[in-house]
Amino acid sequence: MLKLAARVGRAKPSAIMAVAMKAKDLKAQGKDIISFSIGVPNFLPGQHVYDAVQDALKHDSGQYGSNRGADALLDAFIKHMEEIGLTGYTRKNCATGIGAKQVLYNLFEALLDEGDAITFPVPYWTSYMDIAEILGAKIDLIPAPPSQNYKITPEQLDEALAKKPRVFLFNNPSNPTGMVYDSNEVAALAEVLVKYPDTWVITDDIYNRMIFDGLKYTNFVMCKPELRDRVVFVDSLSKTYGMPGWRLGFAAGPEKVIDALVTMNSNNITNVSEIVTAAGVAAMDGPQDVPTEKCKEFEAKRNLVMDVMNSIDGVICPRPQGAFYVFPDVSCSYGKTHGPTGLKIENDIDFCNALLEAKGVAVVPGSAFGEPRSMRISYTCPTPQLEPGMQRIKEFFAELA
Repeated sequence: MLKLAARVGRAKPSAIMAVAMKAKDLKAQGKDIISFSIGVPNFLPGQHVYDAVQDALKHDSGQYGSNRGADALLDAFIKHMEEIGLTGYTRKNCATGIGAKQVLYNLFEALLDEGDAITFPVPYWTSYMDIAEILGAKIDLIPAPPSQNYKITPEQLDEALAKKPRVFLFNNPSNPTGMVYDSNEVAALAEVLVKYPDTWVITDDIYNRMIFDGLKYTNFVMCKPELRDRVVFVDSLSKTYGMPGWRLGFAAGPEKVIDALVTMNSNNITNVSEIVTAAGVAAMDGPQDVPTEKCKEFEAKRNLVMDVMNSIDGVICPRPQGAFYVFPDVSCSYGKTHGPTGLKIENDIDFCNALLEAKGVAVVPGSAFGEPRSMRISYTCPTPQLEPGMQRIKEFFAELA
């Protein structure tokens, strides 16, 4: 009998997209649904991006492009990094891809042989686990519970790296928690990383310009320049510029790794299109008023969401300082019943299903991110929907018994 490759059996559909599609279907049926599920920024880039695209269309060559990325795009990315404090990178240190997810997939392919170990904190972005499992990597999770504000400690990192994993993957600001490691916390982790020179480090920091409360983005190489030879920084246009559908991601790191990504590109995507390249250059080189204003808007939305979370007895919700998520521990609801509907809640899946059925609010269960005590709220919905949606969540908790 004909069979598929074993790795296909290890691949799983996106749990986040499943919730988003369910909410979309219910809305299409005429139900009053407010979705806090999918992590899309829900804004569009400035007009200058579209103007650049229109101009690029007039001059489109129709030819293959560079596997690494066009020089103008690489230069714009280098400037983009310098603005957040990552200096000293050249075109040879940079590569592009079809979104950060494809860049990460190629990085995993380039750095991990089947059976090699990768370690990262939990909660984690769902694709970390999915890609690692597809490739047959050994996964070692570092617990970062709500009691630690969803952050790992230097002692935990030391213990994890002592097992000699091939890769340590770090996400700051975090999806799903929205937590941000400040400069002192990053520096403390960097001190540990220096002790383990045989471990590659990937910093998936695509929310680096969505940081609140006056905090600044910090990368390991800013604290310990000697880590530059084994740290790979991953970024994307999606969140900062409201361009998730354009699919443009970046990596910056040691030439050895970047050259491997360029070779991988030559064997799968070939190149980023001229049109998307023009959009990327315009976004990073042009006016930054849209992302700046949206960051302020997300900070205000964060405050509104936290006001509600803090008012609900039993819910534990560390205060996020970046991205556009909150990740409350809702396990206080487990073992209870929603009075008006009679729905019983035993776990995070039950909770999310009951909330959607009873109140028309879609959130993602925490187990999708490795933390079954919690749920993820993405607060990027239109502002007029945010407060009513949060009030529905508060009402839902009040109706549990």
